[in-house]
Amino acid sequence: MELTRRRLVAAVAALLAAIPITLVATANASIPTTPPGWTLAWGDDFTGSNGSPPSSANWIVDLGHAYPGGPGNWGTGEIQNYTSSPNNLKLDGAGNLRITALRDGAGAWTSARIETQRANFRPPAGGKMAMEARIQMPNVTGQAALGYWPAFWALGAPYRGNYWNWPGIGEFDIMENVNGVNAVWGVLHCGVNPGGPCNETTGIGANRACPGSSCQSAFHTYRFEWDQSTSPQAFRWYVDGQQFHSVTQNQLPADTWATMTNHAGYFMLLNLAIGGAFPDALAGPTPTAATVPGASLVVDYVAVYTAGGGTTPPTTTTTTTPPSGGGFDAYSPMQAESATARTGGTVETTSDTGGGQDVGQLANGGSLRFSGVRFGSTTATQFTARVASGAGGGISGLVEARIDSPTGAVVGSFAVGNTGGWQSWRTVPANMSGVTGTHDVYVTFTSGQPSPYVSVNWVRFGT
Repeated sequence: MELTRRRLVAAVAALLAAIPITLVATANASIPTTPPGWTLAWGDDFTGSNGSPPSSANWIVDLGHAYPGGPGNWGTGEIQNYTSSPNNLKLDGAGNLRITALRDGAGAWTSARIETQRANFRPPAGGKMAMEARIQMPNVTGQAALGYWPAFWALGAPYRGNYWNWPGIGEFDIMENVNGVNAVWGVLHCGVNPGGPCNETTGIGANRACPGSSCQSAFHTYRFEWDQSTSPQAFRWYVDGQQFHSVTQNQLPADTWATMTNHAGYFMLLNLAIGGAFPDALAGPTPTAATVPGASLVVDYVAVYTAGGGTTPPTTTTTTTPPSGGGFDAYSPMQAESATARTGGTVETTSDTGGGQDVGQLANGGSLRFSGVRFGSTTATQFTARVASGAGGGISGLVEARIDSPTGAVVGSFAVGNTGGWQSWRTVPANMSGVTGTHDVYVTFTSGQPSPYVSVNWVRFGT
């Protein structure tokens, strides 16, 4: 989604000459049967009443023209204002999500952008992970489509809360399209900007026309696979099961590959931008007076699959169930592996009571983020965590709770050292400053030594 694709302009010019056959678009209204050999790790089929928002347990709605403290116009030059209005973002009652771009009487554009609550989508060790969505692009072409920029894509988890570490943390553009052209682009962004091994700001990309019916007139299935089961490892892009792009580990410097693959994982995004660097590069300044508002990006489902390897990432049905209204319940155990975002540590099978998973061997600088933690009107005064440690002699550190920022004031903390082993669990309580309302909670880990010193099964708050 980030920035221009200059070297693809010639290919687009050729595609503009193709006039597709228009077909009636239909939706599945559910996630299809999981392919043999794969496991459904997460999914949303956008079931709900007409006009309702997407599930807040699954999605964050981005607003305005930028992340707080991030680059303006989302770093791409796009001009629209993102809103949560059902005019721009809604379920349609037929199993679809609709993101609609609108223009008001003064010429100002609005649209919508959402991203998954989870930011830990990655393959199990030695296995594979696939991100997939069935989508109909905005059904508008020619001059009327100038400036339309729909996308289904993913960003590395460390981008959350930083917003200035792009493109090193990695970006997978699974489906991109501009100006109503019958083409899907798949692009990898990595390394440094400008230039670097991914030729930023262009990225390493490829494109092709949608098979059969045009991208705009019908639904197509867009899929990205990250394969750790091969040597070298590989990224692959597909449309309707047909591969059209790949990047392998040996195409990039080792440190570049490691930086974008050795963090907690990725979060997925769906958005419909208007104007910006990519559409402008192909058609001059967009949108124009001829651009017609009201077209929608229509999404039937989004799913994440895993295959092979050792530890499979948890599904939404086996992790902590969010309370009604989404987010996390502050007074129930919030499983560490279900954190919205994670820096450091490794998701692993736990031997603790109840089984499941934990985040093991966290070190100085690590963190867990839980979005939308609901404390309510009762003041929370205690912070408790289920922890274990196999750290060596003299190695210890702090487990800290912070509100709304990973660098905010610590509201509660306790120290932890060796507990007898990385699976020797104990529950440690600590007093904390009173908290009410709904907040993003950051659990941070601070130590004077670089070695891992704590594993975490869950955290919770109390009165």
